[in-house]
Amino acid sequence: MAKAQKIGPDDSWEGVVTHTSRGMLDGSNMYHFVEVSLADGESIKVRISRRLWKSIAVGDRIVKRPGADPAKG
Repeated sequence: MAKAQKIGPDDSWEGVVTHTSRGMLDGSNMYHFVEVSLADGESIKVRISRRLWKSIAVGDRIVKRPGADPAKG
C-alpha cells in the first residue's frame, strides 16, 4: 500500500513503477499517477505528466532529480 507523502520539487528519488492510474479528481482535469517502489522498500504515489505517463509501463525505472520533473530512467 502506498504511503501518502508530499513530494517536493527539491526531493530526489528513484524506483520501479508498480502501478499506474489516472482520474478526474476535481471533475474537470485529468491527473496521472504512478506508484513507485523505492530501493529502501517504501512505496510512494506520485503525480506525473501525461506525456511521461503514456510512455511508461509497470516495471520501468523512474528517476526524480532535485529541481527536475520525474523522468524515465
